[in-house]
Amino acid sequence: MHQHSYLWTGPKERFDNEALRRPPHPDPPPAESRSELILRYREVAAEFPTSDLPPLETAYWLVKPRSLVRGTWDEAKEAAAWLGERLSEYTPRFASERDRDTTRLARLVNAAAEQLHSGADVSYGFYLERPSYLSLAVVTCSPNRSHPELACPVA
Repeated sequence: MHQHSYLWTGPKERFDNEALRRPPHPDPPPAESRSELILRYREVAAEFPTSDLPPLETAYWLVKPRSLVRGTWDEAKEAAAWLGERLSEYTPRFASERDRDTTRLARLVNAAAEQLHSGADVSYGFYLERPSYLSLAVVTCSPNRSHPELACPVA
């Protein structure tokens, strides 16, 4: 078992486009469906696996391009340390004073280490200034506990 990390920052309105953050339904709409529905399904089916947008379910980072992997670790503590480094890096840009609290951030890193050690995924999100958004995720791989059918992107 190992972990892969992911980081995304961008405009909040792009992050809010949930249709592109969820995998397409396994069955396409019937041929007699409205053309708008068919076109939207095709758009999502084509864009979801290649988009850099964070998926709604953390495990689905594993179907994204391997170029989006920011790091890989065999030890949960090392993956959690990466999270801590990213949190420190972005803390000055957090929109909320509460999110800048270093004690709270240290607790998040410690909780992440425990979750990762147990085989769970970790995903944190923060609003940044100019309404932007920061998404940080560490996904357990080989196998992923919530979606064991998803292949490792760097295997």
